[in-house]
Amino acid sequence: MDYRVGSIGRVVVAKFSDSEDLLKGIKDICIKENIRGAVFFLIGGLKKGEFVVGPETEQMPPKPIWRELRESHEVLGIGTVFWEADEPKIHLHSAYGKRDSVKVGCLRKYSEVFLIIEAIILEVTGISAERIMDPKSGLSLLQFT
Repeated sequence: MDYRVGSIGRVVVAKFSDSEDLLKGIKDICIKENIRGAVFFLIGGLKKGEFVVGPETEQMPPKPIWRELRESHEVLGIGTVFWEADEPKIHLHSAYGKRDSVKVGCLRKYSEVFLIIEAIILEVTGISAERIMDPKSGLSLLQFT
């Protein structure tokens, strides 16, 4: 285990409207506001998105199992943002529910809002960290710098 202690800086409250790309919107906020590290919370609805529900096996590099949202679902999520090179990288795990079906996964590709998603972004300050490509896993992992 490795950790650092920092503080909460600015707080951003964002409302994403129907058909907006959620992942792009969070990135855009972080770029515009120069937020280098953050944790965020989501609540609302998605109608489209692609997410990973785990690796096929525990072998490295992991081969992701992909799932897709093709209609409106309730969404509740928590994520982090740290930069990789010159852009913010989002790591978001969410639960997606429709009727009696609930899915949980890591939203990684295109995401389209259904009606509304509210996001609370808490900037993390006093910690120097970034995402760096890990050759063993093939993933951009958090590293303290």
